Amino acid sequence: MSQDTVDPFRLPTSIRPSHYDLTVAPDLEAVSFEGTVRIRLDVREPVSSVVLNALDLRLLHATFAGPDDTEAPVAGIWLDPEHERATFALGRTVAPGAYSLEVAFEGVLNDKLAGFYRSTFTEAGGHPRVIATTQLQSTDARRAFPCFDEPAFKATFAITLLVPDGLFAVSNAPLLSEESLPDGRRKVRFADTLPMSTYLVAFAVGPFEATEPVDVDGVPLRVVHVPGKGHLAAYALTVGAHALRFFSSYYGIPCPGGKLDLLAIPDFAFGAMENLGCVTFREVLLLIDEGRAAQPDLLRVADVVAHEIAHLWFGDLVTMRWWNGVWLNEAFATFMATLCTDDFRPDWGRWDQFARERSAAFDVDALAATRPIEYEVRSPSDADGMFDVLTYEKGASVLRMLEQYLGAPRFRDGVRHYLRRHACGNTETGDLWDAIEEVTGEPVRRIMDSWIFQPGFPLVSVSWAGGEGLDVRQERFFYDGSQDAGTTRWCVPLILRGAAGGRRVDARELLETDAGRIAVGGSPDWALVNAGTCGFYRVRYSAELLGRLAGHLADALEPVERYALLDDTWASLLAGATSAPEFLALTKRFSGETDLDVWTVLAGCLAELDRLLAGEARVRFQQLVAALCAPALERVGWEPRRGGGEPPRTLELRGLLIRCLAVTARDEAAAVRCQGLHTAYLQDTGSVEPNIAAAAAAAVASRGDAAEYDVFVRRFLLKETPQEERRYRSLLAAFPGRAEMARTLAQALDGTVRTQDAPYLVGLCLENRDHGTEAWAFVKEHWDRMLREYPDNAIVRMLAGVRALSTPEAAADVHRFFEAHRVPTGERTLAQHLERLRVNVALRGREAERLAQALLAEELYSSSPETRADRAAHERS
Repeated sequence: MSQDTVDPFRLPTSIRPSHYDLTVAPDLEAVSFEGTVRIRLDVREPVSSVVLNALDLRLLHATFAGPDDTEAPVAGIWLDPEHERATFALGRTVAPGAYSLEVAFEGVLNDKLAGFYRSTFTEAGGHPRVIATTQLQSTDARRAFPCFDEPAFKATFAITLLVPDGLFAVSNAPLLSEESLPDGRRKVRFADTLPMSTYLVAFAVGPFEATEPVDVDGVPLRVVHVPGKGHLAAYALTVGAHALRFFSSYYGIPCPGGKLDLLAIPDFAFGAMENLGCVTFREVLLLIDEGRAAQPDLLRVADVVAHEIAHLWFGDLVTMRWWNGVWLNEAFATFMATLCTDDFRPDWGRWDQFARERSAAFDVDALAATRPIEYEVRSPSDADGMFDVLTYEKGASVLRMLEQYLGAPRFRDGVRHYLRRHACGNTETGDLWDAIEEVTGEPVRRIMDSWIFQPGFPLVSVSWAGGEGLDVRQERFFYDGSQDAGTTRWCVPLILRGAAGGRRVDARELLETDAGRIAVGGSPDWALVNAGTCGFYRVRYSAELLGRLAGHLADALEPVERYALLDDTWASLLAGATSAPEFLALTKRFSGETDLDVWTVLAGCLAELDRLLAGEARVRFQQLVAALCAPALERVGWEPRRGGGEPPRTLELRGLLIRCLAVTARDEAAAVRCQGLHTAYLQDTGSVEPNIAAAAAAAVASRGDAAEYDVFVRRFLLKETPQEERRYRSLLAAFPGRAEMARTLAQALDGTVRTQDAPYLVGLCLENRDHGTEAWAFVKEHWDRMLREYPDNAIVRMLAGVRALSTPEAAADVHRFFEAHRVPTGERTLAQHLERLRVNVALRGREAERLAQALLAEELYSSSPETRADRAAHERS
């Protein structure tokens, strides 16, 4: 039986490409392109046809040449659009050997941000311009040129671009030569690349500018951008240079490819793409004014630049054999980016902040609709579905867990061994575990297989029943109370810190069975399982142990461990094992909290509880929130310290607390102050510290009227920086007025908002407390148009917003709609959104009334340090 019959989405392995000579000529005015590709082939068994990938291309003619270079037309060309393949009949059977296939083709520069597509922008004088650029991952190289579009078919590429004079051309490899043609175009040739997969090919043509190259230990580094944005490139160059040096040192291998260009593309469906030597980005994730940016924006750019550069080794130099292994590429790059950013700015506490990303993975992995990190991938849509929080954040989390269990130096040595062994090749996931195991002698494959090939994660229950040790037990954690009948077990690396009899206790154990015991030497004064919070599991303590632990929040727990305690308790609330009043009682123990990440999870949970309440109960709740966060804001102050010098985390914490007080607590005095700050910012952007400016804008939007909405629209359209553009665009969804919501939704379809951004804006509209159901009605009404105009991969991301529609009536309507409608990609992710919606509906049904009654009965004030007289004074103010 032929391989074609076995799997129509996979190409035969009887022919392998070794080199592509690719020439492409885009016509930006006609939004089309034409080209030729000559592929050197290694035929390994007798064949009578050549099968490769092609989609949305017109194949004009083809010739086939044998070992003697004698060319002959192919006997026929058959296209199979369903399986995205083209078959070239040779008219005879050829023996194994070296051959070549040359194909002439043409296509359209599409507007779906995939393959070879067009991006547009408007120059300062109002003149519209067009760019032709590529995005080929996962399986869209076949839209740009006929090719063997599977990761395992690595080959070298010699790329030539025929471009109009005056336009900039860039590709993976260094420039080799340029010559003028009689028709006014330029022939731009690039050097041969390293062997690489087709999805890493990149080329772009347009009115770009490039910074002067920065020499990074022999590697020229540039930022390529549209005209007028060069002043926003310096920060990316600084981060990029640091990342190149950091990874070259960590991996012990020089940067592959010999040069690196970072391209800022106005229209881009993903965040960024790690094309070898020619990395492409959304503008907002590369171009930034360091002096005007809020701390989260600086961190985001640093992370994304580091993530893509990490891929040059892990993903580009060594590549997965098939798309089931893409999780390791992305997870490892996420892990390495965090490591690099932490090295770039240790004062950011990057690994502490990574706890937030781990929480996002927990949130999906607690669902019955979750998936294993690695699973079977057959079709292109299967491959597209891999790019989610489980691939990136869960994958990075389990890598961090392994690194911390083994020790960072031993883990790094294993990674180096893996990269040297498989350089320029393809691998399976197990190859990495085997390499690390060879270096460390630890059972790495056994440990990691339990995390990679099983869905979900464990809840580790901890209790003490007397004696010398703690009893620990693992079971799979579900939000909805499901049971897996004991079928899922993990190799859980337990790292314990605590005290017993006044003596410090540290322990490491590998829990591989249902239950075990950790020796602590007597009755624990307190004990923390998952010390450092690097393990990908949640912990539930017995009431006695939780009480002992809570008594040592300040003196024994690191901030990230306090974060985990709150986060685990919130998950327990969602699962129905903890009540909302109990959760609020725990938050009061954090009244003196000063850490950014703890306040981040605290503020997020309080905002979620606020959505359950209405009327007087909501007013009482807001008073509790104000009583918690106002003193914290008073400690850091409304204004930055004179003379500067404040830690970046303090700057970000101040903005977070202002937003919590003004938006969640609805504090009138804070709202008035934010209004004044925002007015000052609009008059002089340098007069307000960036983190305060972002918080003030959010506060104004949360109460804004039509006039203020117009101000936000103008500021969004002004586009002074990509980050400010995104801030004001996103906040259009936060306005409380019905008319403003209607205008925002209209702008998501009328061209005001780019198609790369519009789905995310609609998703935010779905989360609007007052008008989310109206946004949902808009989505239903315009569903077919959204499918036509929005990037396929963005539709399911937009639908994350339906999780906020947590009334039974709205949720039922959402479920009915998707019984009859499908998403282009990401069916599994949609199922996760719908299950998470059901979790929120259950939370509302279980806790809304109970929380409201507790608030109205003043039960939650009994343990508060604020007296009734204090509260009355607060209400009068």
